Amino acid sequence: MRAVLARPHQDTIRFEAAAGAKRCGGGSGRWGLLLQGSRAGNGVLVWLRGRGADALAPGPWPLLQRGDTVSPRGATVGVRYMTSDVAHGLVLDSGAVEVRDTGRVVALVARGTGLEPSAGGRVALEAWFEAVRLEADTVSCRPMS
Repeated sequence: MRAVLARPHQDTIRFEAAAGAKRCGGGSGRWGLLLQGSRAGNGVLVWLRGRGADALAPGPWPLLQRGDTVSPRGATVGVRYMTSDVAHGLVLDSGAVEVRDTGRVVALVARGTGLEPSAGGRVALEAWFEAVRLEADTVSCRPMS
């Protein structure tokens, strides 16, 4: 996984990390895929989710807000990054995820922006997950209340 963060009026942050992908289930015909990569306090998490026969299809996926439990299909993207010894984080609220390949390996690009007040406004993220092997384990996709 490679990521580039552009913060307003500040340096661009770039990082790379090993990534993993796991299927997840949440009942009621819901399914999902959780991709994450992190290293040295920097990381990106992408949660693709859908319902029923809506298989993990290549193409654009709309961004969903973190608390959205109603939309039938979409992606949620979060990022955590370090500046000196201070942690920052945000969830993308505009943009999209482009799924390029699925099966035993997954490839996608997440592009968008989110509000990070301590960074002075909106932060842009572009993250590439390339040939991430789908792990055999599954995890829960149920949103935490």
